[in-house]
Amino acid sequence: MRIYTGGTFDVPHLGHLNFFNKIKEMFPMNPIHVALNTDEFVKEFKGKAPLFTYAERYKFLDMIGGLLLSKNFGGADSKPAILSVNPDIIIVGSDWLKKDYCKQMGFTPEWLEDHNIALMYIPYTQNISTTIIKERLNAR
Repeated sequence: MRIYTGGTFDVPHLGHLNFFNKIKEMFPMNPIHVALNTDEFVKEFKGKAPLFTYAERYKFLDMIGGLLLSKNFGGADSKPAILSVNPDIIIVGSDWLKKDYCKQMGFTPEWLEDHNIALMYIPYTQNISTTIIKERLNAR
């Protein structure tokens, strides 16, 4: 089974580790293909650059183990990154249940079906996120 996920993974934290560990528990024999958003895309999409550079975020993810990192993917249209992996399943955090994941990634549920790709949500780690960490730092 080919597993795909993607993201910025800025300010590495326990939620990121929990996310990858849960995937590894469910699919222990399968590497996780990760498309890491570029600094340029993050700045364009979020209006500001990530706190950690692409190279720093890449090194953090590389240290986790069991991840196959795709270089220099990230953009408004994620279909090329996804198709380069040809995954059976895309896995994202359940925080995406309240957002339109497909729309933000530039595809439709029909596109997933046409490419025989399932979409799965992993329970989100509560009370920890990059936003919360930045808020804690600003409160000091």
